[in-house]
Amino acid sequence: MKNWISFPRVEGVAPRQAHVSVPPGTYEREMSKEGFFGPATELYHRHPPTGWTSWEGPLRPRALDLEKLDATAGSPWQAPEVLGNAHLGVRYWRVAGSMDHLVRNGDGDQLVFVHEGAGDLFCDFGHLVFGEGDYIVLPRGTMWRVECLKPATMLLIEAINDSFGLPTRGMIGQHAPFDPAMLDVPRIDGTFAGQQTDNPWRIVIKRRGQLSTVTFPYNPLDVVGWTGTLLPVRINWRDIRPVTSPRLHLPPSAHTTFVTSRFVVCTFVPRPLELDPAAQRLPFFHNNDDFDEIIFYHAGNFVSREAIRPGMLTLHPSGFTHGPHPGALAAAARGALTETDEVAVMIDTRDPVDVNESATGVEWLGYVDSWKLR
Repeated sequence: MKNWISFPRVEGVAPRQAHVSVPPGTYEREMSKEGFFGPATELYHRHPPTGWTSWEGPLRPRALDLEKLDATAGSPWQAPEVLGNAHLGVRYWRVAGSMDHLVRNGDGDQLVFVHEGAGDLFCDFGHLVFGEGDYIVLPRGTMWRVECLKPATMLLIEAINDSFGLPTRGMIGQHAPFDPAMLDVPRIDGTFAGQQTDNPWRIVIKRRGQLSTVTFPYNPLDVVGWTGTLLPVRINWRDIRPVTSPRLHLPPSAHTTFVTSRFVVCTFVPRPLELDPAAQRLPFFHNNDDFDEIIFYHAGNFVSREAIRPGMLTLHPSGFTHGPHPGALAAAARGALTETDEVAVMIDTRDPVDVNESATGVEWLGYVDSWKLR
């Protein structure tokens, strides 16, 4: 734990409470450490901190339309990895029908977010029904496959050499933003027993990014029972009850769903907007200099973004200020909205993220210009 240099001071025109009663004609920007957990200072500008007129160089906000990656794949390992780093991999997988083999990730835990579709997942531990909006955590080494009732699209988030856990709940207690009792686990039911045949089955194992295939003369998903605490779990975004405040806009860290050593996964779900007229009602401008920020847009209208549709993904590298689009700021000032209807998955990663070649053809190159004042 760092012993931060910490002695709060106030200089010039600034309110005593952050994110409230922003001085008229100014724009608040937060500069902070450790995402939103460490020491922070709010700075008040006369102009929007994102009011650039041009941009040169690689450090720019990126937007990918993953819906344009329309090729289906029979295996998650065939799905394009759109971005990642040494600790994180993000793939976009379209799958139809039933997998004819099992897979196992030897590189790290796998988090599956079901963007579209429904079906059955079979793994070492039993059978899980899945549907749109489900998160499924598969511990490293789990054998699994899916049978789709209708074509499915999934965001695959890999914690390389790491594991997914739950965030520390602290003062809000154990039952928010969701009760752990809401986590479903696989069941050894009749559907699971029915797929235990003596026909040959293959397992395609990914380890160090390389694939190996092991063939058995029977289905190795032949477990008849288990006991323990290391389990796949499932939860739907509809079971998440967001922490909110009617008088203060809370930072994205309040919406953390899963954590690893090097990145966190947050879920933005519909919530009421702040009621206090003095409170900011949109995400404040911020640097977030210790993390790269990735957001996958699942459903709804995204209150701080313009021209962003479900199925798109944005990347805001650390090192520059970002925040609401100009049109979103104007709409918030009019007070037209009383609640959000957006659903999005955010990944904040300590390590810089690289966009892979598989995403080159689906990038919206004009995204960097979407903050220009009009």
